[in-house]
Amino acid sequence: MANRRDLVKRRKAVRNIRKITRTMQMIATARFQAALNRAVATKPYSEKLAELVKDLARGAGGIDHPLMRTVEGVDRKALVVLTSNRGFCGGFNANVLRAAAGLIDGHEGDVDVHMVGKKGVNYFNYNKREMAAETTDIEEKPRFDQVEPIANELIDRFIQGEIASAHVAFMRFHSAGRQTAEILQLLPLTATAADSDASTPASTSVEYEFSPAPEALLDDLLPASVRTQLFQCFTDSAVSEQVARMVAMKAATDAAGDMIKTLTRQYNRARQTSITMELLDIIGGATALA
Repeated sequence: MANRRDLVKRRKAVRNIRKITRTMQMIATARFQAALNRAVATKPYSEKLAELVKDLARGAGGIDHPLMRTVEGVDRKALVVLTSNRGFCGGFNANVLRAAAGLIDGHEGDVDVHMVGKKGVNYFNYNKREMAAETTDIEEKPRFDQVEPIANELIDRFIQGEIASAHVAFMRFHSAGRQTAEILQLLPLTATAADSDASTPASTSVEYEFSPAPEALLDDLLPASVRTQLFQCFTDSAVSEQVARMVAMKAATDAAGDMIKTLTRQYNRARQTSITMELLDIIGGATALA
């Protein structure tokens, strides 16, 4: 049986930990709502931009754009991995890093990894994996001006033929109860005409008049589409991180509560045993005197 004084100290320590985890859960809940509002606010723009690009490519016919071409003779990929700067978020980072490692290990050529987040940087350093670049100054509120340079670098390298494709590994946010680690291909952009439903007559019968020319429009819209997709990945990752931290801290708080109950029972049992032993000593002494 554990010493009563030790049980009191352990119970007090667990209670302090429960206060911390409960506070972190409340903070994560508030930050989740703010991150969700930002992600929802950017989604209509990205969806409308993708729809506009599809309509433009379908109406203009076969357009050859550098961002839609397949680079021949190059076996190098670029991968942007989105992790968190702080821990206590369950399996958030582990799932994203596992998806990224699957792409890296499954590709026969070279993969230039641009790691975003201190946890991912530490993981790659510990496992002695090479990184082409690392970014650790993007916090839980990503801004477009922070994401745009990363997207511009990928676009420039792809146009120059240095990489054959560009991908991003992140945690996609579906709902508060479901987030999935995904690998999204940013470049080359898929043939939007092939993605449309060719069996629908309305999708092929519409004629467009362009001013300026479709090539000039695509020169602006396609890079903007890549930047917007990458920024949407950052906002989804930020929301998913707060959800994961909120769930992890709730589980830790509940586990601390269960441990406090167990320690309280052990303390009461030890206290009752001590009282019983003292009574037996008193009774034994009184019996000996009698």
